[in-house]
Parts: sequence; C-alpha cells; structure tokens
Amino acid sequence: MNVRNCRRCGKMFNYVTGPAVCPACREAAEKKFEEVKEYIRQNKTARINEIAQNCGVEQRQIEQWIREERLIFASDSPIKIYCETCGAPIFTGRYCGNCKKNQANTFNSAGRPQGGDPAGDGGNKKPGSGNRMHTFRE
Repeated sequence: MNVRNCRRCGKMFNYVTGPAVCPACREAAEKKFEEVKEYIRQNKTARINEIAQNCGVEQRQIEQWIREERLIFASDSPIKIYCETCGAPIFTGRYCGNCKKNQANTFNSAGRPQGGDPAGDGGNKKPGSGNRMHTFRE
C-alpha cells in the first residue's frame, strides 16, 4: 500500500496514480474547474487574471488546465498561452501546430536507420545470412 501526504492539505491518503492529491482535494479542484468553465462560458472576453480573481483559483491552475487541453479557447478570445518550443501564441495545449508536426516527424524518423543501407553490407546480403542473435554456451 502506497501512502502519501496530499500536496494541498497535507492529509495522508492511499496513493494510486497521478498527482499526489487526496480524493477530497481532487474533488474540490474538479468543482473549481467546472466553476471556471461556466464563468468562461458566461464571460467570453474575460482574461485569465479576471477569471482567477472571480473564481478564487490561481492563474497557474487555469494555465495548467489550458495546457492539459481541458480548457480550449476560440481564436477571438483574449486568452492566449505560448508554445513551449517556439513561443508562438496558442489557445490550448503545450505546442503550436508547427512544433507538433516537427516533433511527430522527429519521433517517426528516430527509429529509422540513417542512410539507405540498414544491414550495413552495401546491399550484398547472402541468402540465409540474416541478422541473428548469437548466444554463447558455457
């Protein structure tokens, strides 16, 4: 059993996964999230500091919800955060479209060998001489 102290209230709780926050604090945060979401629906031109002040939530928490893509804003919204890679203004998430695409290309090409000769034999592979794992017997 993995027991931890809650980062918010300090009470001990049975930790399973995710942030080290007890169920009571997690539920309270979820209620605040719903309150913030409703406030944004009613006040579409509100800025982050105004939302934080009127809903009793820290700006950092609202920014975290935006980065987690739990809050998404329209392009005409005054609320913008910035791409963590290039600094371009974005409305949700951590990265802009271009940086997401570049990261996907980097990840896709990471597993591929450099050059066109994956076997390293110049294309002169003998039949039946594939790459095999060799083991040593004692």
